[in-house]
Amino acid sequence: MSLSSSSTSVAPRVGFVSLGCPKALVDSERILTQLRGEGYDLVSSYEDADLVVVNTCGFIDAAKAESLEAIGEALDENGKVIVTGCMGVDESTIRELHPQVLAVTGPQQYEQVVQAVHEHLPPRLDHDPYIDLLPPQGIKLTPKHYSYLKISEGCNHRCSFCIIPSLRGDLVSRPIGEVLGEAERLVNAGVQELLVVSQDTSAYGLDLKYRTGFHQGRPVKTRMKELCEELGQLGAWVRLHYVYPYPHVNDIIPLMAEGKILPYLDIPFQHAHPEVLKAMKRPAASEKTLERIQGWRKICPDITLRSTFIVGFPGETEEHFEYLLDFLDEAQLDRVGCFTYSPVEGATANQLPGALPEEVKEERLARFMEKQAQISAAKQQQKIGKKLEVLVDEVGDDGAAARTQADAPEIDGQLFLLGETNLQPGQRVQVEVTEADEHDLWGRLV
Repeated sequence: MSLSSSSTSVAPRVGFVSLGCPKALVDSERILTQLRGEGYDLVSSYEDADLVVVNTCGFIDAAKAESLEAIGEALDENGKVIVTGCMGVDESTIRELHPQVLAVTGPQQYEQVVQAVHEHLPPRLDHDPYIDLLPPQGIKLTPKHYSYLKISEGCNHRCSFCIIPSLRGDLVSRPIGEVLGEAERLVNAGVQELLVVSQDTSAYGLDLKYRTGFHQGRPVKTRMKELCEELGQLGAWVRLHYVYPYPHVNDIIPLMAEGKILPYLDIPFQHAHPEVLKAMKRPAASEKTLERIQGWRKICPDITLRSTFIVGFPGETEEHFEYLLDFLDEAQLDRVGCFTYSPVEGATANQLPGALPEEVKEERLARFMEKQAQISAAKQQQKIGKKLEVLVDEVGDDGAAARTQADAPEIDGQLFLLGETNLQPGQRVQVEVTEADEHDLWGRLV
């Protein structure tokens, strides 16, 4: 388990373990920024820390198990542990297994986390805020050349398999001036790629009735299209994640075609069969989805579509599953993740009839991934010979690893530039694709 770190100074020293999704990572960055601004030193090992904060994930049972294990490891290695994050709403489970934790707080409870740190590890009395200056963009846990930009909290949907609203509440959009100000500071600090995240990115501003905000004295509506237009002027790659397929998503495809934001949409479709989607409490019209995908590709032929699906949902029949495989053939999605249904404590789907045996779920997952692998391999082969702009992520002794505009960090593929050891992380360069497999590409500089 690695800890996040920053610079070194005199104690008090805090270690930090961040688990879960990019949205939780942004929460961790906010807590670390506040602690660093108060004079705490952020250290990268248990033995150097006076206290450890563990930011947990509580979305599915496997994530909860990982969180409990991380808390146990921190207690064993350090002994002084504060727990926060999504699993913090289940304090009784945490304390039952780990009664010696110092404090437990839930997600987005930044002030409570900092107060708990103050209580168990007071800030030093001689702290001078003019000495412990923070970078304008705050403390970041991502590499310097890309950053997550969280635009809202919570979600208004009540999908039957999900407990996010009970963990993080209903949709609360950040003021657009605040979001754009943060984006500008990040780009000014050298960030080359902004990854826009939230629980439901396309709902941005809905709770505020798309109120007009202000950025640099100019009026800007708190709405996804206007947000994308503004971000598209900063000169960085702008990548949209967790986009719910509302009709107004169509409005941002022309911005992709014009090169304002990346031609990349991460839309969690979850399934294709209307009956399964209805049981999931998702929109139930895959035919319309296919029409819209075709429409998007007409406007922006280079668009990359990423999605996630659940197989083995309660009541999913073989016919439902075959329908999903047919949808994959029709949709020809570029990047796909798939999970077997996992009952989450508190999710309404747990009460649905027709729970499937694990072996059926796993067999369907294997068939799904085999189908998608064929689609991905064919799509990747079509890229050979193309000239693309890539963003360099890492440089080692044998060359560089980069990403195309079709690849988000951590979850998609990479493009390898063998022998190119003189590049720098964060550089954007032109390459020609020379080889491909179902996930990754190889290329040469042009």
